[in-house]
Amino acid sequence: MLGELLHSLIQPLTGLRCSLELSLQLPLELSIEEVAEQQRESISAALQQTEKVIGMIQLMREYLDAEQPGPEAYPVALAPAMRSVIEELSSIAEVRGVQLRLMGTCTAAVPVPESRLRLALQYLIAPMIEAQPVGGKVMLLLGESPAGAVLRVEGVRGFRELGRSATQTKRNLVGATSASVSTLCRVRLAIASRVLETAGASLAFGDGDDGPTGVDHARVEQLGFVLRIPRRVGAPAE
Repeated sequence: MLGELLHSLIQPLTGLRCSLELSLQLPLELSIEEVAEQQRESISAALQQTEKVIGMIQLMREYLDAEQPGPEAYPVALAPAMRSVIEELSSIAEVRGVQLRLMGTCTAAVPVPESRLRLALQYLIAPMIEAQPVGGKVMLLLGESPAGAVLRVEGVRGFRELGRSATQTKRNLVGATSASVSTLCRVRLAIASRVLETAGASLAFGDGDDGPTGVDHARVEQLGFVLRIPRRVGAPAE
């Protein structure tokens, strides 16, 4: 996974170098206004590529930190953390015309720092929201049994894409399947897996065959995931 991220760094770093080179190699016959405009464009492109590099390095750090013991020794309740994450993601869902519904509750707690738990849940749920067409739904079902707590998340596609043209839909699908986007999605899912499984929970994507470093983001978007927290992990302290 780290190898893929390092490989993905080549593209933004190459773009950054090209932008800087262009800003130094402007034709002499250009007017002052034209030079200033092209320099602004080059700087803007360089800043965009720099942000991509920073984001990838941050993901590397999160991936390496995911299996390290956190600073908090007490378990964090899953249900309140879920509600908080859903509230944060609701604005994204609303803009995309996607319904985000959380049903049920549980008393389970996960022995992981709250910031990491929230990050893991965001990395799992956000790509499902982004994958749904206008009118689609993302259903989150919390439940509990003698064996422990279960969170099931699945996407329900709408019957029609309100106000979205075929050209726009095709453009979004092509962009979502690019190699760099796929790598970043897989890394985020792997980070979520490592955080939760290190805490003793189990996470199954799609049909449940993939491990934390072999997840397929397309299957998560289409089939969702199941998070199980055994009673020995999720039982509240007495």
